[in-house]
Amino acid sequence: MVLLDTPALYYRAFYSVPDSIVNADGHPVNAVRGVLDTVAQMVRRFDTDRVIATMDADWRPAFRTAIMPEYKAARVKDEEAGTEIPPELAVQLPIMNRVLTAAGIPIAEVAGTEADDVIATMAAQSKTPVIIVSPDRDLLALLDSSAEVSVLRPRKGGEWEALAQTDLPTAYGVPDGARYRELAALRGDPSDGLPGAPGIGEKTAATLLENFGSLESIVKAAKAGVKTGGLSPKRAATIIEVEESLYKTLEVMRCLTDVEHGIDLDRVPNSFDRAGVEAAAEGQNIRRSVDNLTSALESVSGTAGAASAHSAAPGSTATASLPSKSAVSAESTVRNGTDGSWAQSRLVGFDLETTGVEPATARIVTAAFVDSADQVRTWLADPGIEIPESARAVHGITTEFAQANGAAATQVISELCAEFAALREEGAVVVGHNVVYDLSVMAAEVARHRPDIDFPSIIPTIVDTFVVDKHIDPYRKGKRTLIETAKTYRVELLDAHDAAADALAALDISRALSEKSTEISAMSNDEIMAAQADWKRSQAAGLQAWLRKKGNAEAVVDGSWPMS
Repeated sequence: MVLLDTPALYYRAFYSVPDSIVNADGHPVNAVRGVLDTVAQMVRRFDTDRVIATMDADWRPAFRTAIMPEYKAARVKDEEAGTEIPPELAVQLPIMNRVLTAAGIPIAEVAGTEADDVIATMAAQSKTPVIIVSPDRDLLALLDSSAEVSVLRPRKGGEWEALAQTDLPTAYGVPDGARYRELAALRGDPSDGLPGAPGIGEKTAATLLENFGSLESIVKAAKAGVKTGGLSPKRAATIIEVEESLYKTLEVMRCLTDVEHGIDLDRVPNSFDRAGVEAAAEGQNIRRSVDNLTSALESVSGTAGAASAHSAAPGSTATASLPSKSAVSAESTVRNGTDGSWAQSRLVGFDLETTGVEPATARIVTAAFVDSADQVRTWLADPGIEIPESARAVHGITTEFAQANGAAATQVISELCAEFAALREEGAVVVGHNVVYDLSVMAAEVARHRPDIDFPSIIPTIVDTFVVDKHIDPYRKGKRTLIETAKTYRVELLDAHDAAADALAALDISRALSEKSTEISAMSNDEIMAAQADWKRSQAAGLQAWLRKKGNAEAVVDGSWPMS
């Protein structure tokens, strides 16, 4: 059974996932996405849907503040309301709760207690092994030999650290959870208002506990004037001075194990309500995370439901037959044009999110083909390399998440190529913003994983909104990023740097561009391709000349299109 320390997880997501991710009301949904993605990851990692989301019904319970009034007092942001939750986070919690509840994940909170108390009670009651998922080290105090309990803590770079009672001696120098709680009391925790013993850090606390056995024995030795085992006169004096505070801290940190949570642990999970999940996700811009969670739960329960109308499960979709160099006929190498203009063709948005900015070395993390807001095909890939922090900060996907949930890069590349080939055969037009980058990444990935595929021969008609916009309005000041271009053409972009959202925005911008220029919108597929190649060369030459005029005599701007 997996017990989530949900408050600790949503705070972590709130401060680490980009807050540019917003819903239809303009409110951030970064914490919602982070929690849902973590739940999906845990379901897959432990191959179980027996997951419970524990909550803080009271993050400063009266029974704890009665012992130490300063407990978490520094965190209070609103004295009148007595809350620590920023308003930008508070609006996300009902959304998260609705999705989790509909997905069959019980939400456990008990009046007057913290999530830690609910977790401790359930861990004591469980008849099966328990995994506690939390960044909070205080929960290590629940590790002992009488119960099969482990704690999974997030680490840097998307890694997780699993700790059982047998790991505590190596990790912290203490034999069990009870001694860890005493170590934590000596060390203190300023963020929780727990002062500890001044001058005694974690290593010194571990040494004292190893030599004297318990906090009580350390205090007795200090009072007896013992000067061995790491107990110097100065440390002894400090411990005697803060003795009362240490015992209060120990009591404040002790979790209740008898709270009435009202959940039958033997009947977890609750039933999965697909319609409820869809309703909870509507308009919230959390589709990728919801589909990821749904896929994970269905994969372990063996009850795969109807596919979402919005996107495919992570790492899958395209069904068109895969092209190869040997299978490309002379006829298929001629671009399949239409009798009308490109603007009258089927327009499909395309975008990639990757590991870096250099096409030759960047690897695909996510990809999307989009016909409309309700017709989206997405892929999540395990890129096979570490996702740098700079890239994760942009698209929010960690190495560990991609490894746990993404399809193999070769599979994703193969399916994307199949999609490109099918769109070309149909005579569709693929639209992207600065799509030369995306297609160049694709070409490099195809060469890396599927060298048997002749990628240039399967590219459909391309419309690059970056190139077309710059040709239509060459003297407009300011940046021409997708975000700024979307603003110029009054196109809604709720979730910049999500592949599906970016692809949809490029699609809407292409329609706005065709309305702005009747001359361009009247071009055939072949004509718009040839024109963009000319415009790109001219734009690159102009930029290169400007850079050299400004003092960069060696500046070279590549004018290749649609790939570098």
